[in-house]
Amino acid sequence: MGWLWAIIVGFVLGTIAKLILPGKQHSPIWLTTLMGMIGGIVGNAVARAIGIAGTPGIDWGRHGLQIAAAVLFVFLGETVYLARKGGRQRQRA
Repeated sequence: MGWLWAIIVGFVLGTIAKLILPGKQHSPIWLTTLMGMIGGIVGNAVARAIGIAGTPGIDWGRHGLQIAAAVLFVFLGETVYLARKGGRQRQRA
């Protein structure tokens, strides 16, 4: 059940990150979900490192760090995806 939640949270974080990023993103949904999952893991690690991972009530700081990390990773994933996709198109020509 933990993997299912990780996929759901990764999808939500990745989708929010795509909405925050300016312009149109061309990466597939699987890559967005994967980058959202990585962003969630990194956001949790940063929150734990600075001591805000386990606060009473809603963890707004942790969630903010997760979204910030997801934005970074979705951007990086999009950049790599477009670079690889563009490279393939040049090789075919």
